[in-house]
Amino acid sequence: MKNRFDLIIFDWDGTLINSIDWIAGCIQRSAERCGFVTPDYQATKNVIGLSIERAMQTLLPGADEDTQNQLVTNYAEEYFSKQLSREDFFPGVYDMLVQLQYTGFQLAVATGKTRDGLAQALHATNTNDLFTVTRCADETQSKPHPKMLQEIIEVTGIAPERALMVGDSIHDLQMALNAQISSVGVLCGANSEALLQQYNPLVCLSQPTELLNLI
Repeated sequence: MKNRFDLIIFDWDGTLINSIDWIAGCIQRSAERCGFVTPDYQATKNVIGLSIERAMQTLLPGADEDTQNQLVTNYAEEYFSKQLSREDFFPGVYDMLVQLQYTGFQLAVATGKTRDGLAQALHATNTNDLFTVTRCADETQSKPHPKMLQEIIEVTGIAPERALMVGDSIHDLQMALNAQISSVGVLCGANSEALLQQYNPLVCLSQPTELLNLI
């Protein structure tokens, strides 16, 4: 993988930020507030990475439109009740991002978060300047549609074969397949290695910082 890529596109939650347990809990609590039985924890993790609207529709398909809207509102209230900081990055991630940018890689984020959610996260971690471009689910298509990656590639001017997607969920890796770019899975987030391997990543890493040894 040395000298193979110029653009590295990261998922945010579960890939750079240690947030999967928090997000899963927020989804569960939002469902409980609407009177649903607490969703299964792994089923909840499996929808992380999708837009929150699509995640709720997938997890609770019987909810009508008004209830779906309330679920999304509840989730936002739960999620933003916690103050994010740079300490929420997985160990060594911030230094990794700085080193990758210094080395000459263009860095990007492709996330299921809303633009407001990512803006707050970038501000809280003081990392906005590390990324050339970011894309969120509410301003383009939700994962696993390839549009998010296609827009990032177009903005950066990098050839698709020189772009790498790094993510922790099957939605990240399916999106990369759909966009016909390479991917790397990380095992610190939503899905297991057995699941991620079904989407043909170049490799699965225990932690995102192991990427430095490969590229």
